[in-house]
Amino acid sequence: MNELVPRTDDVIQSAFVLAGNRHSQTLSAAEVSEVLRSDELGWVHLRAQHPDTPAWIVENLSYLDPTIIDALVAEETRPRVTRVGDGLIVILRGINTIEGQDPEDMVSVRLWIDPYRIVSLARRKVRAIEEIATELDHGRGPCDCAEFLVTLVERLTQRIERHWNGIDDLADDLEEAVLDEAGPEVRATLVDLRRQAIILRRYLQPQRDALRALQTGQPAWLESDDQRHLAEELDALERVVEDADAMRERMALVRDELNGQASERLNRNMYLLSILSAVFLPLGFLTGLFGINVAGLPGTGEPLAFWIFVGALVIVAALQLAVLRRMRWI
Repeated sequence: MNELVPRTDDVIQSAFVLAGNRHSQTLSAAEVSEVLRSDELGWVHLRAQHPDTPAWIVENLSYLDPTIIDALVAEETRPRVTRVGDGLIVILRGINTIEGQDPEDMVSVRLWIDPYRIVSLARRKVRAIEEIATELDHGRGPCDCAEFLVTLVERLTQRIERHWNGIDDLADDLEEAVLDEAGPEVRATLVDLRRQAIILRRYLQPQRDALRALQTGQPAWLESDDQRHLAEELDALERVVEDADAMRERMALVRDELNGQASERLNRNMYLLSILSAVFLPLGFLTGLFGINVAGLPGTGEPLAFWIFVGALVIVAALQLAVLRRMRWI
């Protein structure tokens, strides 16, 4: 039986020409390799999860530095920017927009970008990449490699900011709920918010450092306008990282407040139990004493003895409460 040969179309998710008269023209699988080798700027986005993607990269991009190929096919990635010649290895992360998955489980986007070619890969769906491809499909979108990089960074950062603003709003609601002494479900929300803040900071701190690296030693094709736009995105990411640090402290204060409220409730309950014990201890002693079945107990022949005894217990309880109030125990 003949072995099935994987189609190149399965490896390539989208491919376009970005510059010149053929701007936004879709490339077929057969044209991609030729355009990437030429001086005509082309972009190809590959499915990193496809088993044939590493072989496609080695076969069609063998003229690139081995460092670049290794970065594109690596199993594990971390946000970074590395300059190689006149190009950049750029690895960033974006919010996970797949339904049913955690948004903070961020998706890695790997890029090789130079004045003549852009190669990108992602193992999962990246909404920013899809938006750029849709714009190019409609005749719009970036016209050079610098604009592509700036657009991608902007889209990724905007989604990060929107997601973080949602977390921040939840934190505000949580703090308000704690002040109102909300129920035990608040503690589960607190744990979830702290977890999200920790995970996001783990990814965003190296991403912030990667964007900082773009501000120094950048290639000549990143002009001043592009650098200014990237500086704005760096500033936005800086704010999110700082807010994530502050979030951990805020949630620690909320946790302390919850623990304080729980401790206060416990102390109040123990206090009430202590008061009740103090009141009923002598009453219990008296009822126990008069409940013994031996001769000589006073009032055994008196019909009103029971009610006299009950009245005496009420008087004793009232006297105890008066003493406790005078001692400011209640």
